[in-house]
Amino acid sequence: MKYRRTWQAGGTYFFTVNLAERSRTLLTDHVDCLRNAVRKVKQAHPFDILAWVVLPDHLHAIWTLPENDANCAMR
Repeated sequence: MKYRRTWQAGGTYFFTVNLAERSRTLLTDHVDCLRNAVRKVKQAHPFDILAWVVLPDHLHAIWTLPENDANCAMR
């Protein structure tokens, strides 16, 4: 699948991630695991979290990348 994506160093990105099984509640049931995973990714590939909403079956986030980094997909 080919995605259309803007590659803007230091850009701010809004995205949504859904569970494959929308009837599950894994994100809120295991929110501590999600927090730990994000913490580890931020250490290896820094970014700022401007906003984050975690719901049982999906999440929304707004992230800003460092000025010299345009690789949002890496995170």
